Formats: sequence, C-alpha cells, structure tokens
Amino acid sequence: MSMADLIDGQAELDDEENDESFDEETGDPRTTRRKENGDLDDDSSEEEDDDDEEAARAVREGFIIDDEEDEEPDQRERRRKRERHKKRKEREEEEAALDEEDLDLIGEANPEWERKTTAQPKLKRLKRGHREDNDHHRERNLEEMFSDDEELDAPHEYERSFNRPDHQHRVDEFADFIEEDELEDEDERQRHQEEMEVARPRERGYVGSGEATGLDKDALDDMEAIFGNGEDYDWALALEDEEEAREAGEHNLELKDVFEPSQLSEKLLTDEDNQIRWADEPERFQLDRLPYKTLQLSEEQFKEEARWITALIWPKKQLHADLQTPFTRAIGKVLEFFVVDEVEVPYVFQHRKDYLIHARKGRNNNRHNAEDPEFVVTAEKLLNQDDLWRVLELDLKFRALIEKRNVLEKTYDNLKLGLEVRDKMVETMLPIAVTMEELQDIQDYIYFKYSAELKDLAITNGELKEKRRAGGRSTIFDRIRKSKAYELVKAYGITPDQVAQNALKEDRKIYTEDASQTPIDFADSLVSENDFRTGDQVLTAARQMYAEELFMNPRMRKHFRMHYYMMGVVDCRRTEKGLKKIDEQHPYYELKYLKNQTLPDIAAKPEMFLKMLKAEEEGLLEVRISLQNESDFMKQLLQDFQSDNFSELADAWNDERKNVLDLAFPKLERVITKGVKESMRTECQDSILKACREEYSRRLDQAPYKPKGMVLGTIPRVLALSNGKGEASDAVCWAWVEEDGRVLENGKFNNLSRDVQARENFVELVQRRKPDVLAVAGFSVATHNLIKDIRNLVDERGLRGADFEDSDGEERSEPLDVVIVNDEVAKLYQNSPRAALDHPTFPKLTKYCVALAKYMQNPMKEYAALGKDIISLPFHPCQQLLPEDKLRKQLDSAMVDMVNLCGVDINEAIGDPYTAALLPYVCGLGPRKATSVLKAINSNGGVVNTRDELVGDPDSHKLPVVGPRVWNNCASFLSIEYDSSNPMSDYLDNTRVHPEDYELGRKMAADALELDEEDVKAEVDEGGPGAIVRKLIKDDEQEKVNDLILEEYAEQLERNYNQRKRATLETIRAELQQPYEELRRNFAILTDDEIFTMLTGETRESLCEGMIVSANVRVVRDDFVIAKLDSGIEGKAQDSPEDDYLGRSLKGMFSVGQSVQAKLLRLDRADFSAVLGLSAYALRQPYRRRIDREPGCWDMVQEEKDKEALREKDKSTGRAQRVVKHPLFHPFNSLQAEEYLGSQSIGDAVIRPSSKGNDHLAVTWKVSDGVYQHIDVLELQKENEFSVGRTLRIGGKYTYSDLDELIVDHVKAMAKKVEEMQRHDKYQPLSRTETENWLTTYTKANPKRSVYAFCIDPKHAGYFLLCFKAGEKSRPMAWPVKIVPNAFELLKSAYPDMRALTNGFKMRHQSEMTKRN
Repeated sequence: MSMADLIDGQAELDDEENDESFDEETGDPRTTRRKENGDLDDDSSEEEDDDDEEAARAVREGFIIDDEEDEEPDQRERRRKRERHKKRKEREEEEAALDEEDLDLIGEANPEWERKTTAQPKLKRLKRGHREDNDHHRERNLEEMFSDDEELDAPHEYERSFNRPDHQHRVDEFADFIEEDELEDEDERQRHQEEMEVARPRERGYVGSGEATGLDKDALDDMEAIFGNGEDYDWALALEDEEEAREAGEHNLELKDVFEPSQLSEKLLTDEDNQIRWADEPERFQLDRLPYKTLQLSEEQFKEEARWITALIWPKKQLHADLQTPFTRAIGKVLEFFVVDEVEVPYVFQHRKDYLIHARKGRNNNRHNAEDPEFVVTAEKLLNQDDLWRVLELDLKFRALIEKRNVLEKTYDNLKLGLEVRDKMVETMLPIAVTMEELQDIQDYIYFKYSAELKDLAITNGELKEKRRAGGRSTIFDRIRKSKAYELVKAYGITPDQVAQNALKEDRKIYTEDASQTPIDFADSLVSENDFRTGDQVLTAARQMYAEELFMNPRMRKHFRMHYYMMGVVDCRRTEKGLKKIDEQHPYYELKYLKNQTLPDIAAKPEMFLKMLKAEEEGLLEVRISLQNESDFMKQLLQDFQSDNFSELADAWNDERKNVLDLAFPKLERVITKGVKESMRTECQDSILKACREEYSRRLDQAPYKPKGMVLGTIPRVLALSNGKGEASDAVCWAWVEEDGRVLENGKFNNLSRDVQARENFVELVQRRKPDVLAVAGFSVATHNLIKDIRNLVDERGLRGADFEDSDGEERSEPLDVVIVNDEVAKLYQNSPRAALDHPTFPKLTKYCVALAKYMQNPMKEYAALGKDIISLPFHPCQQLLPEDKLRKQLDSAMVDMVNLCGVDINEAIGDPYTAALLPYVCGLGPRKATSVLKAINSNGGVVNTRDELVGDPDSHKLPVVGPRVWNNCASFLSIEYDSSNPMSDYLDNTRVHPEDYELGRKMAADALELDEEDVKAEVDEGGPGAIVRKLIKDDEQEKVNDLILEEYAEQLERNYNQRKRATLETIRAELQQPYEELRRNFAILTDDEIFTMLTGETRESLCEGMIVSANVRVVRDDFVIAKLDSGIEGKAQDSPEDDYLGRSLKGMFSVGQSVQAKLLRLDRADFSAVLGLSAYALRQPYRRRIDREPGCWDMVQEEKDKEALREKDKSTGRAQRVVKHPLFHPFNSLQAEEYLGSQSIGDAVIRPSSKGNDHLAVTWKVSDGVYQHIDVLELQKENEFSVGRTLRIGGKYTYSDLDELIVDHVKAMAKKVEEMQRHDKYQPLSRTETENWLTTYTKANPKRSVYAFCIDPKHAGYFLLCFKAGEKSRPMAWPVKIVPNAFELLKSAYPDMRALTNGFKMRHQSEMTKRN
C-alpha cells in the first residue's frame, strides 16, 4: 500500500470517476482490448441454438418424423447418411450462390443495377451482432424507459427491421467488419465453414437476372422445368414465418420482464396502475372502490344508505330538528353525485353548493317601504367540505356492509332452497343489521346452528374436495344436537333466543316453564351408550350446548354490546413488566393505575386510550373493559332466564339456569369487549386523524407573503438567511429567490453583529436587490441573536423594501420586514435528493435558505413537493400511534381541498416540476393520471389553449388528454391564462367557472352590457362563443355584473331546468370581476411559542417552570452566575437571602465550564432567557408534573401495595433500594436499562444502581441501535452510604465532580465522537463480515488499489473496527478503534478527529509495511 493510496488530499479510493485504469509511467488512460473471436464464438453458439429450434419446429410441423428411438440400427445408419448427403448438397448449392463480392462485380458491370440495402452505422451493426449481450447490458431505469428520446430505442427498432425479408442481404455486411483469424487446422476450417453456412440466413426465391447469371431465357426455362422454381414449398415456409412472428410477439419484452415488481409498484407502472391510469373514472374513486368493483346497489339500498349515513352524521351536527329531513335529502343528493355522476368532493363543494344549503323563502316582516323586498330568503348550511369527505368514507363502509349482507342473504337463501330451512331470527335480524359487528353475529349464528347443513350443501354443489366419511368426527355441538342430550337443552323451558328477547325488552315477556323432573333425573333418562353414558355427562353436555347457543345468539350479543357501550368502564392493570419499567418519569405513568374511565371520558381524550393500547401491545399494561353495574346486569339477565315458580323443582332448574349463564357470560364478555375495544380504537384514531387534518389544513391555508402595497396572492421576492446551528465558526448563508422561483444569487456573510465588512456587504445586497421581505430561520437559539442583529441593521441603515404605488397613486416604500419562517419543510428539503438535483453545487445551509424563501412564496407548493415524506412532519403529539396509510389519506384530502380551491395553471405545470406536483391533487386526477396528462399534453405540442382541448380536438389534431368523465371533474380546476391577443383564448378558462356553466356566464355578461339578442348574435358570429365575455373585459365593465339581480336567474333556472344554481351564479359574478381570486388566508406569522419550540425543540410540557435541569456555567461573578441550558437558553442565577451556600461565595461554589443542576424559576419564551436557582434549598424541592385526577379514577390502594412490595423486596435482598436525585436516574438493572434506551436516541444515557455496591454507580448509554455501553463509576468522598460521592472516577483515568459533568464531558463527548465517526464518508453501516466483503469486491474491481472502511463493533460497545485491504491479493484486516471522550484511540494513540485518525492509520500502516520489507 503506497502513501498515495492512503493520505487524505489525494485521489479518493472509491470515487467512480477513478475506475478507469492508467498507465503507471505516462499516466495516460489505458484502452481495454476486447478478446479476439469472442464475438464469433457468441454468434456460433447463438446460431446453433437457432438450428436446434428450427429442427424442433420442423418436428412439430411434421416435416421430420422423430422416430429415431423406434428405428433399427441399420435403418438409423442409412437415414443419417442421407441427411449428411442432403446437408452437403445444400452447402454446395449455397456456396454456388452469389456472394457479396459477386454482387459488387455485377454492380460494376451494370452501373444501373443497385443493391437494395440501407447503410447503417457500423456501431449499430456491431451491436446487432451481439444482440443478446447488448440487451443484457442495456438495461435502463424507468425514467430512461419512458423518456422521449427516440434514439435510445433505435437499436431495437433496427433489430426488428433486420429480420424482415427486404433486409435479407444485411447479414453479409458483417463479413468484412470483423477480421477473421486464419485457421491452420483443416478440420477446424471445415467445422467453421459449416457453422457459417448454418448461420447464413435463408435467401428465399432469389433468382438472378439473365444478365447476372450469364444464361438466356430458354436455358432458364429448361432449368426451371427440370429443377422447379423453388416456390413449391413456399406455403410451408410461410407457415413457419407466421409461427416465428407469433412466437416473437408472444415474447415481446414488457416492463415486468425487466424490472422488479417492487420497482414497478413504486413508480406506479404495474398493469393495475395502467388500468387506473386509462380508465375514465376519478383515480381516487377507483382506488377506494376497488374492493367493491362488482357491487351494484339497488334503488332501495341507495335510499337505505342515505338514512344510514344521516344517522351517523346528524347527531354531531347539532342542527335544528326541523332540518333533519332536508339534511337526509342533502345526503342522498351528495351520494348521487358521488355514485351516479362520479364527481369528487371538490367538484360537489364548488359546483353543487346549492344542494348543501337549505334555503327557505318567507315574507319580509321588516318591510317598511315599497322598495324593500316582499320576500326574503334564509339559508342554513347543512354540509361543509369535511362532511363531504366523511360521507365519501361512510359510502365505502356501507358498501362493505352491503357486500357482507348480500353474502349472508345468499347463504340463507341456499339453506332455504336446498334444505327448506326457515329461521325467523335470521329473517328478522338480517335486514335490520346496520353494523359489521351485527352482521358478524348473524354469520357466526348461521355457521354454528347450520354447520352440518352447510357442509352438505357444499358437497352437493361440489365445493368441497372430499365428502365426509361415514363416522367421521364432527364438532361436539353437532353431536349434542343429534343426540338425546338435546332433549335436556329443550327442557330448560325457554329458548336462548327467547331469553335474548326478554333481555332486549322487544316484546311482552316470555315466561319460563319448568320440566316435570329435576335436571339430573331428566339427564339420567337420556343416557346412551353411543353418546353420553352417564347423567352427569348428559347434564354437562346440555349445559355447554345451551351456553353456546346463548353465546352465539345475535340478539344476546346485541344486548351485551348495548350495555357495554352505555355502561362500560376502562381500567388499566400494570403487568409485572410494567411494574418494574413504568416509573414516575415514564410516559405511561399517567396510565399505570388509571381506572373507571367511562367511554365518554375516552372520547374526550382519544390519545389516552391509544396510549393504553400501545402500552398493552408492549406488555406493560392490561386494558380491561367491564360493566359499571355488572352484578345488577347479571341479576336482571338471570331474572329474564329463570322461572317465577316456587318449589324445589323450580329451584333446581333455576340453579341449573344460573350455571348455564355463568358459562356463557365470560364468553360473551370476551367477544363483546374485544369488539368494543376495537371500535373505540377506530373512533379514537378518527378523532386524532381529524385533528391532524385540521392542523395540516391550517398550514396549507396560507397565501404567499403579501408584499407591501400589493394584492393578496402576489409572489414576493425573498432574501433568506440562516446561521444554521449558530456556532462561532458558522457563517450566515443567504439565497436570493425571484418571484418566479429562480435562485439568482447566493453567498455567505461573516458575523453580522461585529464584522463591519459583512454588515456593509449585507446592506449593499439589500439595496441592490430590493427584496420584499427578509426570511430568517435556524437550528438553535443563536438564530434569535441573528434576527436581532438583522433587525437592528435594518433600523440603523434605514433599509426599505421595494417601491409600490399607494392608494393616491404615489410611489413609496416601507421599512423592510424581517420574518421568522417555519422551517419544517426546509429541514427536510436540505438533505433530500430533490435539493441535490435542483442545486447540486449549493451547501446544505444554502439549500435550506432556498426552501425558506420558496415557503414564503407559496407554502402549499412546498408541502405538496414533499410527497410521501409529509407524514414525517408533526401535526399531533400522538400521531405516531396512527396507521400511516390512514394518516396519509387524511393529509392528502386536506391537500386536495386546498389545491382545488386555488386551481392549477396547466401550462405552468407542464414546464415547472413544483407546479406539476400539485396535479395529483386536482379533482378527478391522481399520481397516475397526472403523469399521463403531462405526457399527453407534451405529445399534443406542450401547450393547452382551451379547456375543451383536454378531451381532444380533431380539427386541430389534438389527442384526448383525459376522458369525458375525468374532464368533467378537473376542467374548472385547471386554469389557462387569458390572452386577449389570441382569438382562441376564452376568459372563462381562467376562472373557477365550470364549462357546463359558461352559457350562464355569457348570459350574465350580455345582460350586464345590456345587449339584446341581435347584438349578442352579431358578436358571437364575429368573435365566437366567448366574444361577449371578451367584450366585457375589453371594455373594463366587469363591475356592471354587480347590478344584476341573480335571484330571478336562479328561480328561472330551477323552474325551467330543475337546476339549483343560486350559489353558482354568485361564483360566476365574482370570477368575472377577479378570476381565481386568492381565497387563502394571509401568510401565518409564527407565535412566540412556535418560534421557541422551533429554535429550542422544547414545548411547554418538556420545559416549564419548576423543573430541575442540567446547565453549563458560562460566567461566574460574586453575586450572579450565568449558565446555559441544554436547549441553548441562557439563564441567570442570583444570590438571594434564602439561598444557603454554607458561607461560601458563588465564585467559590462554581467555576466556568462546570456542569450543574439548576431549578428553572422563570422562563421568558419571547426573549429566550431564564432565571435559575442553584442553591440546595431550591434543588430540594423536586418537580412533580401535575396530573389532574378525578376522584375514584386512580387506584391508590394498588399503587401503595406495589411500593410496599418493592420495599419488602429490598429488605429481602439485604440492601436498600438506592435512589439518586437526578433526572437520568432509574432503578434499572443492565437489561432494563438497555430495554429503556432501545426507543431513545443515540447518545442518551441512564444512571442506575451498581451491583458492585453503594460506592459505585453504573451509567448505560446508547452507542448505536442495539449497542449499549455500561460504564462503572467509582464514588469517592461520600458523605454517607446513600449520597453521591463528590468525586466520580471512571477507569482510574477520568475524574468528575458531579453527575452532570460526567454526563456532559464523558458520555456526551463520546456520543459526539460516535456521531462524527458515523458521518464520515468511509463509515459503512454494515457488520464486519459485510464490510470485508465490500472491501473484497472493491479490490477485485480495482486490483491495484488499497481501500479501508470503518464499521461498528457490536460485540465490544464503544469500539469501532477499521477494516482495510491492501490490494486484491492481500487478506482483509481490522484494527480496533476505541471511542474515548473527545478522541479516537487507535493502537493506544489518541486522535482528536477523523482526519487525524485516518492519516494516523495510514502512517502506522506505512510504517508496518516498511518494517516488513
């Protein structure tokens, strides 16, 4: 290994650009020589395969009878001789045929004769000769496969044309392209000649002209009469060609033949995706309704659905009772729009608003004069946009319900028709079942009661593979049902279904009758040798059978379910694991002893219940649902079951009935509580999903930042700045972004608070560029200081924004705004592949600034560009408890609403990827259809002139972009900028008006201009249908539409055409005056709390007054100390009379750089400052998070028992449980510490008791995922057995004064080194074996190179491995690298950073090599 291979600053070892080899002396690139004759070998093998295929094909077609195995040996020998003779004769005939040189001579002798060949580049011919090889090496990614570059596909087109008859001579062109080797051996020459003859393509029917062959016409006729003209078998050859073509067609390569299914699925290019892409139906509808594609709802079911959805939505709307009927009609109409018209939510909300409103016309009681209207219209809004999405979601649930009901009805019909089964319970319950749980109950009942009949039907219909064998084992309940024991079941005096009816109080009570014998006597009379041989067995069987029938009865389950929903309570019970793991600092502590939570309580705090279920999944808690009045419930149920008689016989039967109920109750409780728990989970998820959607909608509902003096919606010019983490060495990066999104300039400033030159450069930039706003953000509290510096600089130098014209028409400007921008999108963008593609040369912080500026220009576009990464943004503290697919669907629906509110300029989307990212959210479209729309528009010329063009225009040769149904959905949401100079341009194409309402808009324009029918006709004849609106705009008389009385229009439309268009007419009036007016709210300025959280990462829950926090002392004076918290906030601690420092001054107590614990006394979130308490008096008062518990909702008795048990356990071990007052202390052992840190971040630590005694502590910290280091800490100078030593020593080498200093200067210092190691470009996130395999692969590809890499050593926590391989032939080796505070240790030498470590390794390795040599 040479120094040039290893020292940093020279060529990197693993750069792809260095894969080319170079001459060691001259340094010139070497050319790789191709192996000679390799091509010929490939060709010959390929042609041999073809020959075998032709022979096999001939056998199939009957030209050759492959009966070699049936022939006698002498017959076989004679046949082979004939075949050899035939082959030799064919070869001689082919040799006699005219070759290329002969044809060239003919061309020289006859200049008029031309060979019908097409010149092709030699490179392509060479590729043709190696078609199989090249196809293997020409695999392309999906983007290339679908690129518009036709040249990429040219070789394939050439290969297809190469096999056509009119190119039969092209094979001979290869003869002179590759120089052949001279074969000295005669046998080799003969074999090679035969191979080449086999490879020669058949030249069908070629007959040279008489001049070319030297024969006259008579001689040719004679030859043809004797030998034929070669066309006798053309029919067979034609059949062969057809089969070849058919086989070629069958084996055409498809995408699925080239790419993995996962790749196709990711790119939405599977067959299913293509079906969705080309179907004329909204994409989201297709995806949602895919499971119910074949389901057709009847008219009655459609009405039932409207009632079903109304029953679910109406209770939450809190509208007046008089509106319930109109509300139901509105629901039915919305369903009709979704199902029949197949239009999406934005279309309904935008163009069918009148059906979402209930308008009532009444007399005007406040009319005082004749000018006042006689009637007034009052409107009540019935459904909003969120309701429409809810209706759409419930439509899918109803379809699932109907599908399951149809299956059950079919099953029951089969039982009725096949076996004449009649079950009143099924016939009554099935039509009224309105939930999946109720349908499941009926299904369980049918398959329980009629299991034998259903099996018989399946056998009769041939649906079972095997018939049941006689005497085969049946279920225990089938046996009981067929045995005498079932008589005892009937003797209970009341059927299970009648018990359930009594419980539900559906009708008059059905009384129970007692049998004439006691249960045991009756059982004794029913014994049988074949079934149950004793009375006890009969009684037990009957009891189990009756309990099972109660359990399976749908009415009984309904009764239980109703009571659990009304009277159910939720209790949490800690498990043994939870007892040990959940302490007061654990996030689940608030649930550990929680009890008596009613379902309304759960509905009010949905995140609490989801946490319960999560803790249950982790094995920490058990969530139980029980009845508040369980004993009363059981007592009432028993009364409905038992008889009212008074006798010993009646008592015996009632006792038996109670035994049955005791058997059935746990089963019913188990299945019902499970269903209730899942229903509650769904409801709680829906509540949090709704909250996430509302929060996302709030963030999307922001217009671009409005420059001073401009209208809302104007795109600002932004100068964005950031100092990143704000460390001393960090410069301030900036980016200047124009209103069209182009980044025209970027750079860096030094310290803007102290560097005079940097301040002057900033002022010069602002004065030169004239930005509308300054955008600032960052990653730490230091950004707050940057903001103050910039604002001071703006004030001092009087920096002002761009000039604008005020209401008086005068030019003016105002002081420049400095805005702190939400950076959640920018943080994701700076490290994304999209940023690398957009700005490959920009530093990460500059990319971050670009994203800040673009966020101010259009927040919606930035969120849309995130794509699938949107779910990584925080919208709710508990969103991690939600299923990702549900969360993404809800967030997408919010984006769909906002995109369709704003519309998308389709021509802008064609050329701008950021705008194109909005297309999938347009009504009717989706990710699949959006790509096909862009591709179709590009094939039509790349420009859309009118909305009508999107469905195709044969006159202008425009192909359809979308189908009529999808066009109806998306047309009004795709805007086309109006161009008054273009006669084809229609002003209404740039509005929210749907093309179906264009005539209304034109009529309103004509009435506003007061044109009569003749004037309108003249304008239309001259300028087309849009001439009237064009005239209105040209004359600048849009305001006249405000004079129109739209109420009369609306009444006329409803009366004559049954169309409700009142709200639509208002939309048209607004759009004629200001097309696609900005309807979003003003750009949201962050609150102080939001800025505080963004720059510190702390919320009101994670950092609040009263907490004890870690801090690092920065300044020490006699009367105060300034310390910096982990979050970056600086706090001041002053000496006060109540502080007890044992007579010592603050300078004597604290020193700069010391890590201390402090009590947070006051926190100013706006100024990022704090007041701290450092005295023992302040720290003696621990912080306890306030948990509001209602009386009776916390199991204090169990909590006290658990604490007492822990104390007893400590006594039994002979050692008291040690407690250390520190936020990182936990009473864990090593395994518990590792389990706790498993979900924490790398570098997090736990302080815990040590097994070595009370003079030791243990610190466990997370080195990497699954790797934890346990550090033994020796305590010295202890005041008593349980106090923490004043001196803490690790490994006899590192000494610290307290735990905070140890954590910061030891653990956190090592964690930073781990992070530095893992960020290094030589680090491989692989195991040692995988890393060594990677080294081996690299050196095989680069034999003369040396290479090294780092990987973690999971067997030795705190160590990494430096794996290296000095060339191809050397074996991989590994040296251990130890992580120590602030350094890396290699071979007992410490290195401060990775650069020093790598160079140190190279020097050590060079030294080792020198010693060996």
